[in-house]
Amino acid sequence: MNKKIVYFVVVIVLLLAMTGYSAVTGSVSVSIKELIMDLLYGGNEEVAVIKDLRFPRIIVAMFAGASLSVAGVLFQAVMRNPLADAGVIGISAGASFFSLFAMLFLPGLFISGPLFAFIGGSIACLLVYWLSWKSGLNPLRIILTGIAISAMFTGLREAMLMVCSYFNIAVGSSNSSNLLMKTWADVEVITVYGLIGIVLACLVGSWCNVLALQDKKAKNLGMNVTAARLTISAVAVLLAAVATSVAGVIVFVGLLIPHISRQLVGSDHRILIPFSALAGALLILTADTLGRILIAPLEIPASTIMAVIGGPFLIFLLRKSDKVNGI
Repeated sequence: MNKKIVYFVVVIVLLLAMTGYSAVTGSVSVSIKELIMDLLYGGNEEVAVIKDLRFPRIIVAMFAGASLSVAGVLFQAVMRNPLADAGVIGISAGASFFSLFAMLFLPGLFISGPLFAFIGGSIACLLVYWLSWKSGLNPLRIILTGIAISAMFTGLREAMLMVCSYFNIAVGSSNSSNLLMKTWADVEVITVYGLIGIVLACLVGSWCNVLALQDKKAKNLGMNVTAARLTISAVAVLLAAVATSVAGVIVFVGLLIPHISRQLVGSDHRILIPFSALAGALLILTADTLGRILIAPLEIPASTIMAVIGGPFLIFLLRKSDKVNGI
């Protein structure tokens, strides 16, 4: 059997197993049999609590992981930089700031959160391109510019939160970078926009393969490089923005998963993108589940676990990357 198929099967099985384990483990615990029986026939109050509180959290975790992982794949393809990640280059910070802005000043618009998150992510992405472009995209300049953009939007967000605190304005848990108290409304937002983004990402997979070539070669193959780069970037921003608006800022997912996935299934984006979506869903669901059970009844946010894991991984990639070290 093809190794790639084996890896797909393994990740799918692990994702299903982790979904079941996450559903039955926590402050309210039931057996898999009890869960299945209640889903079929109903009547168990504990399972009803799980369906109302834990299922939305599980689904949001999976789609946030899938969206951020695929966004990382697309950003790395379009920027030709293995270190590009929505959290590292400031896309998530821009989306988070504008999402908070919408929450405070346009609370009546249901669509305002994801829409303003997309606007914020787009502005951050354009700033990164504009400030780092100099006769082409320089990998090191992209990372340094992205870190600066991320720091700027993070500072603006923290300043807005301080003003809200001073005037006793409630921000709400939906603005925090954790998966606690997610609702079916959050599930609806992240599944609709997340699925749209992932499908679009799969459709532009062949473009990502062509962009791996030099711009001149891509143009000789008939590709409009600028249009392709902007389109792929827009899809990546959409995925990162919707994940950030619902789950908060979770960094390094789009750095870890694409790198590991390339080692397993190769660099063909038509395969890499769906595999990364599954692996990203597994990673964030695992991180969130561990965060719930490690020091129960207290919780460690999945974003904190990812920061602890992703920081050393970024340092490892920086030391390993000859391309970056040579700049």
